[in-house]
Amino acid sequence: MQIDFATAADLDAMAGLLGELFALEADFKPDRARQLAALRWILDHPAHGRLFVARDGDRVVGMANALVSISTAEGGPVLMLEDVILAASHRGGGHGRQLVEHVLAWAAGAGMRRVTLLADRDNAAALAFYERLGFEESAMAVRRRSL
Repeated sequence: MQIDFATAADLDAMAGLLGELFALEADFKPDRARQLAALRWILDHPAHGRLFVARDGDRVVGMANALVSISTAEGGPVLMLEDVILAASHRGGGHGRQLVEHVLAWAAGAGMRRVTLLADRDNAAALAFYERLGFEESAMAVRRRSL
C-alpha cells in the first residue's frame, strides 16, 4: 500500500469512493458532478486542503481529504479530516489506520495544531476506529445550514 498526495489522474477513482461513502452516510447523497468539482477545487488550491490517496499498485483503493482552517482557539492552522474511505476489498487489514496516520503525520509536519473529524453517530465501527487512533469525543455539537 502506497499513500501519497492525489493527482488529477486520481479524481475519477476518488469520486467513485465518495459515491460509496455518501451512500452510507445519513446527511449526504452521492452526486458525482459535485464530488468531482469539489475534488478538483481542492486539488487546485493546496493551501486550503490536500487530498491523499492509498494505492494498491496503480489502483486507488482509499482516500482522505484534509481541509485547512484557522482556529482562534488554537491560535493557528487546524485540519478538518473528511472523506476517509477504503474500497471494501481493502478494509480490515490496517490500511485505514495507515492512511489516517499518514495524514496525521503530514498535519503535524505542516504545523497543524488540531485535527477534527465528523462521523455518523450511529456508525459504531467508524467511531471505534477513530477512538483507537486517539480521537476523543468533543463536547461541541454539530449544526449545519445549507445555502
